[in-house]
Amino acid sequence: MLGQLALWAKIANEASCGSPRWIGRGLSCVCIKRKGAYERICMNLTPVQEERLQRLKHRMKVYFDPSRRDHQEALKALWHATYPDQELQGLISEQWKDMGWQGRDPSTDFRGAGFISLENLLFFAKTFSASFQRLLKKQCGNRATWEYPFAVAGVNITFMIMQMLDLQSTKPRTFVRAIFIQMLSEDEWAFDLLYCVAFVVMDKQWLDKNASYMDFNEVLKSTRTQLERELMLDDVMRIEDMPSYSLLC
Repeated sequence: MLGQLALWAKIANEASCGSPRWIGRGLSCVCIKRKGAYERICMNLTPVQEERLQRLKHRMKVYFDPSRRDHQEALKALWHATYPDQELQGLISEQWKDMGWQGRDPSTDFRGAGFISLENLLFFAKTFSASFQRLLKKQCGNRATWEYPFAVAGVNITFMIMQMLDLQSTKPRTFVRAIFIQMLSEDEWAFDLLYCVAFVVMDKQWLDKNASYMDFNEVLKSTRTQLERELMLDDVMRIEDMPSYSLLC
């Protein structure tokens, strides 16, 4: 990991018809201002929302276990999706450093976010391969001499989103969480899509700030702020509606 992330959760420009501290204290719904009017965001989950939220929470609790066959296969799948023309020499190999892992054994870098961070990287590589390769190879913009390591940055992004959405808490404490859960009812892969958006936003922030390795945590903070603001926009009802989704190709 790139150091302990100083993450914060206050959303700028929140508009509510009640105090956010009411959330989780017996109210079935809260209101936020969207589309020029107040819209109700219900805290009582539908069966679909509950099922998908519990499934996502389960994913978030799975640690990467290098002894598990399915985890080994997922790691191999990530390699082949990233370097389809290169044969992998082994699950412990100097080759992994080329992807931006800290050492020869990538399993040691999953401790912060678990197996879901590998799933996120694999989803990104397969769903938006052009964007994935562009960021991996640092193909755009004036890059710093001391660049962020791609794969480790991806693990940090997963952890940041998990903290931002606050999905492990028993009661909702932010409007962003409530909005995301509604998105989850529309698309089971909303978390993975949000991850892809977050990665391209982070890279754009990196370039805009002319950042280098030591600035990574600051760039991650500004990435979170932008994601929160976009999720709160009037017309954003799905991940695909976020303005930064257009950065993916």
